[in-house]
Amino acid sequence: MNILWAVLITAAVTAVAVGAMLYVRARAPEGSYFTDGDRASGVFGVLATGFSILLGFVVFLAFTSYDNSRSGAETEALMVLQQVETAQSFPAPTGPKVTGELVCYGRSVVNEEWDRMRAGTLGDGVNPWGVRLFETVSGYEPKTNHEQAAYDAWLSQTSAREEARLDRVHASSGVIPVTLWIVLFVIGGVIFVYMLFFADSREPRRTQAMLMGSVSVVITTLFLLLVSLDRPYHSGVGSLKPTAMERSLRIVDHALEAVGAGVKAPCNETGVGPAS
Repeated sequence: MNILWAVLITAAVTAVAVGAMLYVRARAPEGSYFTDGDRASGVFGVLATGFSILLGFVVFLAFTSYDNSRSGAETEALMVLQQVETAQSFPAPTGPKVTGELVCYGRSVVNEEWDRMRAGTLGDGVNPWGVRLFETVSGYEPKTNHEQAAYDAWLSQTSAREEARLDRVHASSGVIPVTLWIVLFVIGGVIFVYMLFFADSREPRRTQAMLMGSVSVVITTLFLLLVSLDRPYHSGVGSLKPTAMERSLRIVDHALEAVGAGVKAPCNETGVGPAS
């Protein structure tokens, strides 16, 4: 999430909450609306505990999805790198062709798919270069034991790459159910209203403002953290970026240049080409 927007949202929510507290304080009796402060604090402890347990569960759910997406992106980039190496065991024209298509696959992930994940529009779409790779290799028949071993390794790496891609894409549209969001906001609203009953005209304004403001800041920032984890491909701080795939593409370029492999990728720098 964008840091500036996060600060503005937190400041706005806190200002509204503090303003409501001071407004209620001006009309509240001395000692707050509760005649038994200990009993009221005990009830508030139950509310806060229930909210914190549920919030902790949701944060764990969102972070697990975030971490799976990160791991999936790294594994996918590694599989692309390994498949480029495996492709060098295929004879021409299959070897150079699939090498170029793998480069286009990586470029497409970095440029096209990442933008679509950030916008939440990737859905169940497939990478066109993944289809192109399947079509190219499906017509290949290994003739030697070495080629057969490379072909078997290729199939295994393809399965791992596709599984990693699913992990990467899974969190692009969010994983926290709407019902959980509703429950969290309802409990947050209950806590806010309950805090207003602690308004005490005898206490200084700054004390009452700190009482409400601190709770508002904590709850708001936790909600913003959830949004950030639930949408890991946002454009702000803490978002997942195609760093691993970009690194793999650089390694592939350097390796192919070092061995003198004259491979020309059938796409431009953004992964757009005939397969797209």
